[in-house]
Amino acid sequence: MDGPRHTGQDTEGAALQELLLPGVSRTFALTIPQLPPALRTPITNAYLLCRAADTIEDEVSLTAEQKQHFHARFVAVVEGREAPDAFATDLAPLLSAATLDAEHELIRQTPRVVAVTHGLGERQRAAIERCVRIMCAGMPPFQRRTRLGGLADVGELNQYCYYVAGVVGEMLTDLFCAYSPAIDARRPVLAPLATSFGQGLQMTNIVKDLWADRQRGICWYPRDVFRRTGVDLETLAPGRDSEGLAAGLEELIGMAHGHLRDALTYTLAIPPAETGIRRFCLWALGLAVLTLRKVYRSADFLAGRSVKVSRRMVRATVVTTSLLVRNDGVLTRLFDWAASPLPRCS
Repeated sequence: MDGPRHTGQDTEGAALQELLLPGVSRTFALTIPQLPPALRTPITNAYLLCRAADTIEDEVSLTAEQKQHFHARFVAVVEGREAPDAFATDLAPLLSAATLDAEHELIRQTPRVVAVTHGLGERQRAAIERCVRIMCAGMPPFQRRTRLGGLADVGELNQYCYYVAGVVGEMLTDLFCAYSPAIDARRPVLAPLATSFGQGLQMTNIVKDLWADRQRGICWYPRDVFRRTGVDLETLAPGRDSEGLAAGLEELIGMAHGHLRDALTYTLAIPPAETGIRRFCLWALGLAVLTLRKVYRSADFLAGRSVKVSRRMVRATVVTTSLLVRNDGVLTRLFDWAASPLPRCS
């Protein structure tokens, strides 16, 4: 097992990470504590580093050149080629009020977060460094050229989803395999599904966040899909082109549904004894399916209103999947029931 080196500083760093995480992700603050203790620190660390990369890209006060500069420096910091203190000192004052207070704090605490990274096992650190390097190189070109007219086609959507989520699925697989020889033995099954798991979750977010994204002047929907349904994404507005929008959404939901089926196969390839890792995966998968159901069934969504899974359904998902976490047959039937209203890609 390739776990972290347990030093006093690592313990302090892990405690700091636990304080930072809820401020930048309520979902991961819910799911990461389900993981085995040896995985909580590296996976929390990985998420915080990815969020720091997002913070650089999302900062409205930075020019494209400044973002490129800080992304390159951030990769160097994570890989141990640059001192993190100078990076944090230079970036933190440039962040605007548009960036969350929790993200301001995350950037200020970069030296302590990266110290945790550098205290991890070799395989863990290599997996995290690879993810940050690919994300910082691949995500920005998409972020900087996106507009209300959306992405060119499904191929571009797949590329974007890989850089922001698929590579995270690969990293998680590497971390799971480094943690457990039994999981590592199942890598031939897990590895081909890892990016699909990430893409299913990302596509679910893209589908549900249509109107929130458009308020920020961006759109991640593929133009080729909506051109076929008679929708001009550039001029799309709530209550307009509802039939065409619904038809295009049906196709996107079908794609996401297919990826979430891959995610179930991925999860069930994790040995049943690893209940914490299974819960970590199942909770994310279950909430994604419920979100797609709500979007697909909700006329309100087409009018631009928020689509959220209720707290009651979140609790039901958590309780049900936790009780059934070892039972592959029942979990499969439960997924089939939950996803039955959703379209499938032809």
